[in-house]
Amino acid sequence: MLNKPVLAESLIVFVIVLFVHAAVWDRYSWCAVALAIQAFYVQFKWDRLLQLGGAVFQFRTAANSGLLPASMVIPLLGIVMKERCKSAGIVYFERFGIVVASTGMLVALFLSVIAVGVTKPVPTNTCILTGIAGSIIIYTMKHSLTVSEVIEVLEVLLIFVYLSMILLYLLPRCFTPGEALLVLGGISFVLNQLIKRSLNVIEGRGDPIDFFLLVAVVGVVLLGLFFTVLFIFMDSGTWISSMFFHMMTAVLGLGVVMPWLYRLIQRNPLFWLLQFLFQTQTRVYLLVYWTFLAASACGVVFYQNAKRSSESKKHQASTITRKYFHFIVVATYVPGLIYDRQLLYVAAVLCLVVFIFLEYIRYFRIKPFGQTLRHLLSLFLDERDSGPLILTHIYLLIGMSLPVWLFPRSCAPKGTLSGAGALVPYSGVLAVGVGDTVASVFGSTTGEIKWPGTKKTFEGTMTAIFAQIIAVALILIFDSSVNLNSSYAWILASVSLVSLLEAYTTQIDNLLLPLYLQIMFMA
Repeated sequence: MLNKPVLAESLIVFVIVLFVHAAVWDRYSWCAVALAIQAFYVQFKWDRLLQLGGAVFQFRTAANSGLLPASMVIPLLGIVMKERCKSAGIVYFERFGIVVASTGMLVALFLSVIAVGVTKPVPTNTCILTGIAGSIIIYTMKHSLTVSEVIEVLEVLLIFVYLSMILLYLLPRCFTPGEALLVLGGISFVLNQLIKRSLNVIEGRGDPIDFFLLVAVVGVVLLGLFFTVLFIFMDSGTWISSMFFHMMTAVLGLGVVMPWLYRLIQRNPLFWLLQFLFQTQTRVYLLVYWTFLAASACGVVFYQNAKRSSESKKHQASTITRKYFHFIVVATYVPGLIYDRQLLYVAAVLCLVVFIFLEYIRYFRIKPFGQTLRHLLSLFLDERDSGPLILTHIYLLIGMSLPVWLFPRSCAPKGTLSGAGALVPYSGVLAVGVGDTVASVFGSTTGEIKWPGTKKTFEGTMTAIFAQIIAVALILIFDSSVNLNSSYAWILASVSLVSLLEAYTTQIDNLLLPLYLQIMFMA
């Protein structure tokens, strides 16, 4: 039987699904509801497999499978994107939203079929539900997608299958099934989009910053796969291996990534990047300010490690200490959102590349900094970093950046969406930077009434909701482009539901919460 936190988490997700489809009900809504119902039942099978150790791969411990909340993210995101672009009259991105929703449903359904297939004895009722949901989804796709769109959806599914087999084998205990669905599903979609756009390059079409994101993500993933396979056959901690790592990184970067990006944007990528970064005086001021904040974050890391050395080898950073980085990230993103969102977009991509590259150095123990990074970052480990990779800081960056990266600029001619949609780029700031931080700090210091079955407190959740409402008010004051058009009740409901989800979910909240808040704001 499912425990109370999982039931509460599932109920909150069902409420979000119903709220979204109350606003944008169409034929895809039936598919999403059917997917949610079958994911709820299959989630129980996944949880049982994890408890009995019967899963094919090793998943992250101390968390449930998270299949239901993860299964609904990509389909709901595609549906709300379709509706926004339809209302703006942008047919291309309306169709793109349909492809996103269909892809998310099919990938989630595939993961459900895997769970049902490896469960012994075969769960008859769950099989019937999965069959019904699959029939509804495939029937709708048949009458909604063109042949080329069906091929695109199947391509993403194929990439997802191969990536799952490779990465879940190479990186045990780094993901739950739900986190694997979100992360690997996102990478699969990015890789497919990059291949598609590379084969259909039209000069002058497409925004260079979009190509920059696609190439950067695929580039660092391919780099990691290459060295992971290579270092199976050789010791990565030697000076020879380290020199080879740096040399091959330069070769792959200059010989593969740069020409690839050049083909897409039709200009020298380095010259374009330098011109873009220093194009205006405002950008120079923002870059200087962000450099100061980055130095401050490094200072916190060094100070806490010095404190550990002087006090105890077993000293671990407290929850409040870890939330310092949330405060620094908020201080980084808010000026970028107000003054120059394109610069923030590109800067976030660069930071992601740097973070992942440094994690490669730490994981492979690349000299001269690999062992030092292992020592410095071990202080900030928590129960979510149970695998060989340390991903929480990367998830924080991605969670804050996804609302900026996924904002449908082409469907917002004036640079902003109407109503609550105007807050979409701020979803990461509100959900993670403000809500999650306040909930953790106040919950751990003053909270007494715990939500049933969790360590989270009622006081922390209520304070988080109140803090996010104050943050929305401040955004209205300082960002003149935001016009909510009296959609305050919807904003309050959205913030409240996502805060309740934070209280009950055992998934990576830095990744999940901004996406759900963005979906609610776009509905």
